[in-house]
Amino acid sequence: MHNPLSTPVSRRRTLATLGAGTAGLAFAGPAAALQAAPKNDAQKLLDSVADNLLAQSPEGATSLGIDTGARATMRGELGNRSATGVTALADTLKADVARVRAFDKAGLDHATRTSLAVVESAYDVALAGFALPYGDVAVGGWRNTPYVVIQNVGAYLDIPKFLDSDHPVKTSADAEAYLSRLNAFPGVLDGETDRLKAAGAQGLIAPAFLIDKAVKQMEATIADAKAGGSMVESLVRRTGAAKIAGDWSARSAKIAQGPVVVALERQLAELKAQRPKATMDAGMWARPGGDEWYAWGLRASTTTRMTPDEIHAMGRAELAELHGRMDPILKKLGYTQGSVGDRMNALAKDPRYQFPDNDAGRAEIVAYIQTWLGKIRAELPRAFRTLVKGNVEVKRLPLAEEPGAPAAYGGAGSIDGSIPGRFWINLRTTELHSKYSLPDLTMHEAIPGHAWQGEYAHSMPLIRTMLAFNAYSEGWALYAEQLADELGLYDDFEVGRLGYLQSLAFRACRLVVDTGLHAKRWTREQGVEFFVKENGSNPLEVSSEVDRYCSWAGQACGYKVGHSEIVRQRGLAQKALGAKYDLRDFDDVVVKGGNVPLDVLAQNVAEYVRGAKG
Repeated sequence: MHNPLSTPVSRRRTLATLGAGTAGLAFAGPAAALQAAPKNDAQKLLDSVADNLLAQSPEGATSLGIDTGARATMRGELGNRSATGVTALADTLKADVARVRAFDKAGLDHATRTSLAVVESAYDVALAGFALPYGDVAVGGWRNTPYVVIQNVGAYLDIPKFLDSDHPVKTSADAEAYLSRLNAFPGVLDGETDRLKAAGAQGLIAPAFLIDKAVKQMEATIADAKAGGSMVESLVRRTGAAKIAGDWSARSAKIAQGPVVVALERQLAELKAQRPKATMDAGMWARPGGDEWYAWGLRASTTTRMTPDEIHAMGRAELAELHGRMDPILKKLGYTQGSVGDRMNALAKDPRYQFPDNDAGRAEIVAYIQTWLGKIRAELPRAFRTLVKGNVEVKRLPLAEEPGAPAAYGGAGSIDGSIPGRFWINLRTTELHSKYSLPDLTMHEAIPGHAWQGEYAHSMPLIRTMLAFNAYSEGWALYAEQLADELGLYDDFEVGRLGYLQSLAFRACRLVVDTGLHAKRWTREQGVEFFVKENGSNPLEVSSEVDRYCSWAGQACGYKVGHSEIVRQRGLAQKALGAKYDLRDFDDVVVKGGNVPLDVLAQNVAEYVRGAKG
C-alpha cells in the first residue's frame, strides 16, 4: 500500500485480456433469492448486527427500501443526532464488535469470514473516531467530519433532500410517516445545535469562510421553510399524484413554518455566535487535538495507516506520471505551449467543449450524460461476467444544496430497485461541466462506478450493503473510469481520454492538497491555486472542492489511494496467472467481493488467484 506509484497496466495488454464475447454471462439476482436458504449461526450474527445498526438509522432503512414488515415503524422516524444518540450508537458498536470477535470462525467459508472481517474493521475505525472529543463519525460511510453543522454537513441539508428523494409517498400511511418525520426534524436540529455549542466551548470552531457559506445556505433553508417551501411542496405534489385524500398542505406547512423554522433559527444563531471567534485557518492543525483527529480521518478514509507525508509524496509522484500521459494528447490537439495545467486551462475555454449557460444548456448536459450511459452499457459484457441492471437516474441537485456541493455525486438505489440509483449533477452553472469531462464523470458516479457497484452489494448480507469504505468506493469509481478508457470509449474522442486523465490527476492533486491543508499549514488559497496551476482545474469547481476538504478532513485521500491499490492488485493477478488471467474474472472478484477495506481486498484477490491456478 505504501508504494507511492503504481505502474499503469498498458491499455493494449488489458484489451488483450478482455473477453471476446458474452459467453458465460450471469446476471446477479435479487437479494431475496440469496437469503432464502436456511441461515447458519454466522449469518444470524451478521443479521443481528445489521438490525442493531439499522435501529440507530431509520433513514438508512428507508433508503435501502427495507422499512417494511417488522421495520415499518422506521418509516416515520429519524435518527438521533444528539450527544445521547451518538453515545447510543457507540455503545451498540462496542457490544456488537465484541460479539463478532468472540465468534468461532473455524470452518467458515471465505465470503462469511470476509463479512465478519469487514464488520470488525468498520467498527474498530468508527470506535476510534467516537473516542475523539468531537465530530461526526460515519459508521461504514465516507462522511466523517470534525464539524457537526457546516456548509455540506447537517440535518438542515440532509433531511429535506432525504424526504423528497428517498421517503416514499404511495399511500396515506406513507404521507402520515412523512409528517411524523417532519415533526421529528426540529428535535434532530436541536440535538445537533447542542453538540455544535459543546464543540465551540472546547475551542473547535470551523474556518470563518465555511461558516459564512453555511450561514448563507441556512438562511436560504429558513426562507424556504417560512414560505412553506420544498418540504411542503414535495408532500403535496406526491400525495396529489397518488390521489391520497387529506389536507397535506396545511398540516405540513404548520410544522415547516412553525417548529422547523424555530429550530433552524436556533441553529443559525449558534453558527453566527461562533463566527466572531473563527479564523481563516483552513486545516485541522489549527484546531485543538487536530493532528490526532486528522490521523484518524486519514485512517478512516484510506483504510491504511499511511502518514500525511507519505500521502503527500504519493500525490506528487502520481501527478507527474499522469501529466506525462496528458502531454502528448494535448500536443496532438494543438495545445503545445506552457505546462500541462496551463494547456488544460486553455482547453477549458475552448467553446467547442462548452454548454450554453442556460436551461437549454442544462437539458443538453442531461441528454449528453444519457448518451454516454448508453455507450458504456454496450461494452460492459466485455469487462464483467456477472452483470447487474445498472438501475440509475440522472437528477439535478436541489437548488439550496448547489452552492456548497461538488460538481456531482452518485450512489446505488434501494435493494428492491424501487428507488433507482442516482447520479446527482450540480447545474447551478453549466460552466462546472465540459464535453470532455462529463463522460468520465458519468462512468465515475453512475456506470460502472458508484451506482453499478452498489447494486452488487445488494445481493450480500444486509450489513455488507450498509457498510462502505471510502478507499474502496472511490477507488472503484476511479477504476470504473479507467475501464471506460480501456474498453475503447475514447478511441474516436481523444479529448475525452484527456478528461479521464485529468480526472485521475485531479485525484492525485487531492492527496497533495488535503495533506497540505491539514498537515502542512496551507491556506485555502494555496489549495485552490495548486489545482488551477498544476492541473488546469476550473477555479469555480475547486473552490467548493477545497472547502469540502476543510470540512471532510482526509476524505479526499481515499480516491487515489484506493484506485492505485486496485490497479496494483490487478497487476499482481495478471503476473501470477499469465494466460489464465481474464479481466472479467478479476472485475467480478473485486465488485462481487463487496465494499471492503484495502487489506481485505488484497485477501480476496489472493484467494481468486489461488483458485484460478487450480
